[in-house]
Amino acid sequence: MKVDNFRLKLGEKEYVPIIIGGMGVNISTTELALAAERLGGIGHISDAENGYICDRIFNTSFVSSKRKRYAEFSDSPDKSRVKFDLGEVAEAQKMYVEHTVSKKSGKGAIFLNCMEKLTMNGAAETLKVRLRAAMDAGIDGITLAAGLNLRTLDLIQDHPRFRDVKLGIIISSVRALSIFLKRALKLERLPDYIIVEGPLAGGHLGFGPDDWKKFDLHTIFTEVLAFLKGEGLRIPVIPAGGIFTGTDAATYLSEGAGAVQVATRFTITKESGLPDNVKQEYLNAKEEDIVINMASTTGYPMRMLRHSPTLRYAIKPNCEGLGYLLENGGKCTYIDAYYKALSERKPGEPIRVEEKTCLCTGMAKYDCWTCGHTTYRLKETTNRLQDGSWQLPPAEAVFLDYQHSEDQSIRLPEPPAAG
Repeated sequence: MKVDNFRLKLGEKEYVPIIIGGMGVNISTTELALAAERLGGIGHISDAENGYICDRIFNTSFVSSKRKRYAEFSDSPDKSRVKFDLGEVAEAQKMYVEHTVSKKSGKGAIFLNCMEKLTMNGAAETLKVRLRAAMDAGIDGITLAAGLNLRTLDLIQDHPRFRDVKLGIIISSVRALSIFLKRALKLERLPDYIIVEGPLAGGHLGFGPDDWKKFDLHTIFTEVLAFLKGEGLRIPVIPAGGIFTGTDAATYLSEGAGAVQVATRFTITKESGLPDNVKQEYLNAKEEDIVINMASTTGYPMRMLRHSPTLRYAIKPNCEGLGYLLENGGKCTYIDAYYKALSERKPGEPIRVEEKTCLCTGMAKYDCWTCGHTTYRLKETTNRLQDGSWQLPPAEAVFLDYQHSEDQSIRLPEPPAAG
């Protein structure tokens, strides 16, 4: 039994049932998403910090222009007036999405991971612009993430592609799904797919900081299947979080999954946006190096490597240039923690910020090493080189291993030629 025996059907199209998750900031690059699309699967890009990403890729100046507009607030804890220009948000989104979808060459699809918790000191209006700009730019599908998304569909219900673009939701419980479906039913726009993310996933988790150990993906997955059957709904269910081998994936498919979403094994591929030295950190990680903390300003627990540089941050908040996680009213728990530490610092001592981190800066600089629980197993998937480092496999090799492997085997990439 292998993944290639199954197909995911969305509308009139069929796909290899492998979806690469949308890892931000720009870990799921255009190139990584296109690798899945080319092979008939689905690749995600993420719109986390889209202005910053465009500046890196296209040499635009979204960040610097915003920083100049709000320079007067750089030394103030009051960020209430630090706002995003909605025209610039739309421009960056369209630029990035069009750049990616224009390069499609296979029979797969490109989806966008869109986080509700990217509040940008204007949660509803910025989310609306991001969603609509992505649809205008030709995205094949949008996965609604990081939140209950209770009113997200309302923001796009009058868009001409509202019933054309594929829409999905990431949930971690039947309760969260049922809440979302109530609104979707009123709008007569059910999701085209449902991603069930378990507690072993990377990054932000949809569980309490002490609750995640009480749950497991398989149980939640079967509960969602049973709930949908009881409601008479036929929507593909896609498990995610801890699916490490093709056999793991095929097992879920044989039990009724429409596809699987995977990410951890793609973090170390050549196409991943992580710097190569950070990929080596992932490969060298041991299980005890993987921790869950409450450093995120979103209020969600996060899984990351314990030696992530962002956990040692004591930097001044960078809201004028970034500010993607400012709550409405310009609030952020890192701002509170930073200025509290600043006021309590004794002369001559460094600032020590406890509990929270500047996530916007950490993600942008690749200092926030978020990871899935199975990251410590990555060394099983590639070759150790003579200098002690690890070979970085191409995304195609990882995708094909998921698609064709059996019996819990993992096919290693072809080793580099000698010399």
